[in-house]
Amino acid sequence: MITTFPNTEGELLRRVVDPQRAGWSAEAAQSILALSFSPADLNRATELAEKAGTGEMTADEQREMEGYRHVGRFLELVKSRARLSLKSLNAA
Repeated sequence: MITTFPNTEGELLRRVVDPQRAGWSAEAAQSILALSFSPADLNRATELAEKAGTGEMTADEQREMEGYRHVGRFLELVKSRARLSLKSLNAA
């Protein structure tokens, strides 16, 4: 029997990163945990979120906001795996 999985961008990234699996070195995990948006990007994402709340976003701004969401989800996935990797290393 062949099992099929949804092949959305988010699901593909989740399967690639596999945040339920440890296995990264402490150095790699710590480097990943240090990744974040710049202050300018955080400000821009906040501006876009405020515009979204008022319903005043242009189509270009909606696409830009989706970019922030995609990158944010990716960061969540890799940071989850990094934390699990560190926890596994500390337990050993």
